[in-house]
Amino acid sequence: MHSDFIIVGFSNFPSLQIAFMLFFLVSYMTTLIANLFLIALITLSTLLVTPMYFFLFNLAMLDITYTSVTSPKLICMFIMANSTMSHWECVTQYTFFVAFTSVEYFLLTVMSYDRYVAVCRPLHYHMVLSRRFCGVASLLVWIGGFIFCIPISVTTSRNIYCSSNVINHFFCDVAILLELSCTSTDSTQNIILFEGALFLTTCFFPTVISYVFIISTVSKIKSLSGKHKAFSTCASHLFTVVLFYSVIFTLYMMPRASLTQNQRKVISVLFSNVIPMVNPLVYSLRNKDIKRALKTVIRHYTIV
Repeated sequence: MHSDFIIVGFSNFPSLQIAFMLFFLVSYMTTLIANLFLIALITLSTLLVTPMYFFLFNLAMLDITYTSVTSPKLICMFIMANSTMSHWECVTQYTFFVAFTSVEYFLLTVMSYDRYVAVCRPLHYHMVLSRRFCGVASLLVWIGGFIFCIPISVTTSRNIYCSSNVINHFFCDVAILLELSCTSTDSTQNIILFEGALFLTTCFFPTVISYVFIISTVSKIKSLSGKHKAFSTCASHLFTVVLFYSVIFTLYMMPRASLTQNQRKVISVLFSNVIPMVNPLVYSLRNKDIKRALKTVIRHYTIV
């Protein structure tokens, strides 16, 4: 049994190593700065106290922790020119990766319900999405994500990797680890199929149904400006949902033979590095509440 794994990363592009290192370093720093900015602004501003921004606060925290699972280790590999990873480092990495992916499933679903209530039941918004509801929902989202990762983590960690210890990826991906295992992976694959079906019914379908109702409600608004105002409140979340599920579907639902390993790496970069970096920008750049809150906070602390 191999005690260490060798992470191939992007070593098959030797002339681009510096470019890859700079990309991951800049994207990671941008993710940290942009999401910390959003967290600080939501915390400091009295204008951003709605349920939407409470969940956006959670999403910003998730984006930081999510990208921190893979990026720092990868950057260290570039700098130290050392691509080895111990078995337990690998177990820890894919455990948190699966956990935070699960948390994002749940969080985006709760956020879609938030947008449904805001558009379809605006008069009951603060009553339905009370502070208690938001707190309990947020707690369940994080706990649920970690509960879902335990069965996969436990069964995969028991596998024996005797044929090869080379992981042709830039992090410990469960799918590749299953391919390298010398022992039976049936239990892990069954768990993945079961949880995938569960996510489909508890996260994907409710999100789609929420947007069916939202689109139906918006289409009944007579004025063009009213339609634009109603749908603009959902645009950022819809963009995040479409991007997230598109990448998930491409990586884990399509037949593995339909993509080369290099293509999978590129799509995984989009999933683990680009989405966490883009999310705070998408939610901030065209958001009038964020801009107004930023001006208020700057004015307050400048005067003080």
